[in-house]
Formats: sequence, structure tokens, C-alpha cells
Amino acid sequence: MATLVQTAAFPILFIPLFVIPSSPDTNAVCPPPIAKLVLIYIVLGLIIGGDNLMYSYGLLYLPVSTYSLICATQLAFNAVFSYFLNSQKFTSLILNSVVLLTFSAALLGIGSGSEESQSIPKGKYALGFVLTLGASATYSLILSLMQCTFQKVQKKETFSVVLEMQIWTAFFATCVSLVGLFASGEWKTLRGEMHGFAKGRVSYLMVLVWTALSWQLASVGVVGLIFVVSSLFSNVISTLALPIVPIFAVVFFHDSMEGVKIMAVLIAIWGFVSYIYQNYLDDIKAKKPVIALEILKTSANDTCFSFCSFFCNMVTD
Repeated sequence: MATLVQTAAFPILFIPLFVIPSSPDTNAVCPPPIAKLVLIYIVLGLIIGGDNLMYSYGLLYLPVSTYSLICATQLAFNAVFSYFLNSQKFTSLILNSVVLLTFSAALLGIGSGSEESQSIPKGKYALGFVLTLGASATYSLILSLMQCTFQKVQKKETFSVVLEMQIWTAFFATCVSLVGLFASGEWKTLRGEMHGFAKGRVSYLMVLVWTALSWQLASVGVVGLIFVVSSLFSNVISTLALPIVPIFAVVFFHDSMEGVKIMAVLIAIWGFVSYIYQNYLDDIKAKKPVIALEILKTSANDTCFSFCSFFCNMVTD
């Protein structure tokens, strides 16, 4: 159920897909073959379903602090995949951002203080560690593969492409999750789980519904950032959110803001600013040739105008 809820609310995305008009693509190219797109969606959906399952089991078998520490490695994995699959260029500022954000998420995991949770058998603990590490690496691979799909297959610049990517990959991931739910026999325990929920059956259903909707909202944001910028930037934003969460906990739940949490937030902001500053430098560098060309055109026009004026004056004289 924890795996299924991460993708099951994908039908809600059909509303913005049909309601929000997509701006015309000025760089329109021939659409890719439908069979090729379907194959990509199926493969990505299967990988996403397996990745969600690994994350779910990892959280089941590990304390939250250890789980958070291992999840923090996804940014480092993403940096490697982006370098080989997406030709991501690395500078000192980007590397600094990756290191700081990873360290910030890890620091938050250390400070969560939940290491002394329920007793977990050694075999399950080791399995949870391996599954969570594999899930972090797989998640990073998924982001890089989505970027490759946008750049080399879709080649369109419309928001509908983002929604279609999320809808169809989530559809196939949901199918895989449903097969797993019934094949494992866990569906038989759902009624007892609902009746045994401390807040009641209605609260149980509301938790599932709103969690599923929240997952889709977050996923569209992740895929949208991949489409607009890159998979690494999308992962940077996701990792930045981890240490920012305690701030919302203080505001809405009056949680205590300890020194470790404050340090994690500051380090995360430092890492994020480093990445943004690198993008700022890249934008300036990209605009310089355009500005130089405009200056050259202006100079050429002025020179041509002066020459024509001089020639006309000579003819008149």
C-alpha cells in the first residue's frame, strides 16, 4: 500500500492536461513514434514501481535516521549519472553544492534521534540498507533517463509533455504495484488495517487520499524541473527540501528547532545558493556572444549608414 499510494492518484493529472491549454511549440519537430514512447513509458514505469517498493521496504526495515542518511546519497548518484548520460558539466560551484546538500541531508538524519527505534533483526536491517541504497541509485537513474527522453525523443517545449510523462509512467508503476499487492496477499490485511487505525476509518482513507495527491503534485514538480532545467537541478531542489521541512514543523506543529537542524538548514541554503550562482554565471556567459553580435550589427549598420551618407554627399557635390 505504501508503494501503491505513491503513484495511484495519477488520474487527477488528466484535469490539467485537458483544461490547461498548451502554448504552441515554436520549435516543433516530427513527433516520435507512438510505439517508441509507449516502450519508454513502460520501462520507466516498471523501474519507478520497483524503486518505490525498495524505498517502502527500506523505511520498514530501517530507523528513520539511517534511512535519511542513505537517501541523501541520491544526489551523489545523480551527479554521476548526469555526467555520463546527460553530459552535465561540473564546476567547483556545482560540486560544492552537491557535497553541501548531501552533507546537510545526512546531518539532518543524524540529528533525527530515532536510531533507537523498534528492534530490527540483523538480516532485515542489512536488507533495508541495501534496498534503500539501491533505491537512491535507481531514483537518480530515473531522473537522468527522463532528461534523456525529453532531450532526445520528445524534443517538444510544451507543458503537456511533462504531464504525459508523469501520467503514463505513474500508470504503469501503479499497475506493477497492484500486481504486487494482490500477488503478495497483502490486500487481505487492508480491511483489518483500516479498522485498526487509531483515528478511525475515515481518517485512514483521508491519509491515503491526500498522501497520494501530494505525491502527484511533488512528482509533477520534479519532472517539470527536469524538463525546464536538468535532472541534477531537480534533485538539488528535492534534497534542499529535506532540511527545510523542520522549519514547517516549527511553524505548524510548534516543534523545537535544535542546533543540528539550524546547521543543516544553513548548509543546505549555502549549497543551493552555490548551484544558483553557477547557473547565473552560465546565463551571463551564454548572453555574451548574443550581446557582442548585437553590438557588431549596430556598428556595422552605423558604418554602412556613414558610408552611404558620404557617398551621397560626394554625388551631390
